[in-house]
Amino acid sequence: MQVTLTVREKQIQVAPGAMIWALTYDGSVPAPIIVVHQNDYLELTLINPATNSLTHNIDFHAATGALGGAELTYVAPGQEAVLRFKCIKTGVFVYHCAPGGAMIPLHVASGMNGVLMVLPREGLTDRQGRPLHYDKAYYVGEQDFYLAQDKDGNYKSYAAAGGNFGDMLGLMKTLTPTFEVFEGSVGALEGEHALTANVGENVLFIHSQADLDTRIHLIGGHADYVWMGGSFANPPQRDYQTWFVPAGSAVAAMYRFRQPGTYAYLNHQLAEAVLLGAEAQVKVSGQWDDDLMTQVQKPGPIPNPKR
Repeated sequence: MQVTLTVREKQIQVAPGAMIWALTYDGSVPAPIIVVHQNDYLELTLINPATNSLTHNIDFHAATGALGGAELTYVAPGQEAVLRFKCIKTGVFVYHCAPGGAMIPLHVASGMNGVLMVLPREGLTDRQGRPLHYDKAYYVGEQDFYLAQDKDGNYKSYAAAGGNFGDMLGLMKTLTPTFEVFEGSVGALEGEHALTANVGENVLFIHSQADLDTRIHLIGGHADYVWMGGSFANPPQRDYQTWFVPAGSAVAAMYRFRQPGTYAYLNHQLAEAVLLGAEAQVKVSGQWDDDLMTQVQKPGPIPNPKR
């Protein structure tokens, strides 16, 4: 399979009044998901346009070879490189920029990460080897951002990509992000941009975090199946309420929606979800099932106790 990724250094809005010079593959945070099958060859062309300011590369966690191809893909502005590797392991794997030293966390925390999904040729199966079918798949990339503020509490702005690195380093050493978001900005997967599904559909959620641990929870639902560590070579676990995504990895989880409504999909470190932005919504259409849940009594005054 041949894939081309073009580095885009661009300003994006993380939240109202909060802009960052994002470093991206193909202009998005997270970078695009790439899907192949086991033992496919992936030929990746990485382009760094002359209009950019920084040197970049790419490290594929799915690749077999020192540094995941990072040493073979350094591209300065105005250059391109081509890497080919065989995808021998199945699962969902992070890829990210890794230009060396402090530039590695600075580039990753500026948005330069994505996922490569390597599917088994026979498809996904349960513990008994029976086929598992999903009706739709969503890739959710979780991103930590470190934005400096001035003495008045306003987020700083910078003239060019990399100009914020000095301020970022100080913030990153505390391991305390300013924002923790899905799809690059606060509220990116809420309201009119919420994920959608129908009752009865099996949805595969692929969740990545290149920098920090995260704990994913679907309020009102579960993971019917979850491939811990992102490995499809191991049988999926069943019926998880919250599934752990270690830093530098991705995890796949599948759920069949049984009730309609608006579900919260979030990082269950609740301060990161509610205060920093690591939450999304899934709007599900269909018929309500009273057997699964019903309101026995509407809220009202507490009856006077009998005397």
